[in-house]
Amino acid sequence: MDTSTVQYLTLTVRLIRSFEYRNIRFVVLKDVNPNCTVQQLMDQIDRDIKTRLNLPLPFKTHSYDCMKINSFAHGAKSNDTAITLSHDEEWILDPKKSLLESKIKNETELSYYNTIDYEKYKQNPRLLW
Repeated sequence: MDTSTVQYLTLTVRLIRSFEYRNIRFVVLKDVNPNCTVQQLMDQIDRDIKTRLNLPLPFKTHSYDCMKINSFAHGAKSNDTAITLSHDEEWILDPKKSLLESKIKNETELSYYNTIDYEKYKQNPRLLW
């Protein structure tokens, strides 16, 4: 594909440190190449969050390993404020696929989290204070 015609993306990434306590921070990424793989995007985010001054240290050191579509621009959103618990088969992203192959569009909101934490939360989705 000719890189001069690439439509770069703006993505909102929800860094989820705790599902139960709703420890979530948002990171906006601009000019993301849609031809990069999901793994390349996760690597980029991992590097980026370590240098952000506005993120608390626990978010910088948390072990994120999975990415899932949370919502598309102008689309319906889940009632769960932490993450959309449905659509796992279609919305959990394969690290080997490109963003285009994963059907990521401009202004898509993605969740970035730890898989083990997500599986525990799915079994018992509750809010703690």
